[in-house]
Amino acid sequence: MGNSKSGALSKEILEELQLNTRFTEEELSTWYQSFLKECPSGRITQQEFQTIYSKFFPDADPKAYAQHVFRSFDANSDGTLDFKEYVIALHMTSMSKTNQKLEWAFSLYDVDGNGSISKNEVLEIVTAIFKMINPEDVKCLPEDENTPEKRAEKIWGFFGKKDDDKLTEKEFIEGTLANMEILRLIQFEPQKVKEKLKEKKP
Repeated sequence: MGNSKSGALSKEILEELQLNTRFTEEELSTWYQSFLKECPSGRITQQEFQTIYSKFFPDADPKAYAQHVFRSFDANSDGTLDFKEYVIALHMTSMSKTNQKLEWAFSLYDVDGNGSISKNEVLEIVTAIFKMINPEDVKCLPEDENTPEKRAEKIWGFFGKKDDDKLTEKEFIEGTLANMEILRLIQFEPQKVKEKLKEKKP
């Protein structure tokens, strides 16, 4: 982390983030100042992250999904996100290439972190996603994907797996790249949330 007393971002972190993301030095420095205002300790707890996330979904219940998103970006599993982890999260969910996004999506769906995905894990994430979909929008979904169970079944079917099979990261990425229907089914990123994220980027 940078020196929080002076509010400066360390040169090492700055260079690393510029190398791994497309953000400029000016953008990163500005966001860091905002980050410190929101989180003077220089770290975001899971609870704070959930609170921030909830602002994007005033009419829904994003708590479960926010927990999974937080877990997937808490690189060192210490229960907090520092500025570097936070910026990487922003980059992965908004600007990264499809392959990088799918690597992140795999870590999101790999709930227990054992390196493979089970059908139950798919159902757990899809259930969390459904809690964020407006009930009116759910009514507009196709008949074979208008419940978490149906959508999980559809995703698992696309991968050609039996109920008790596991999905490796390679299978997950290759299968999704080969079938854009899977990509559509596994993600939930409403346009209004994207816009709010851009407005609120630290």
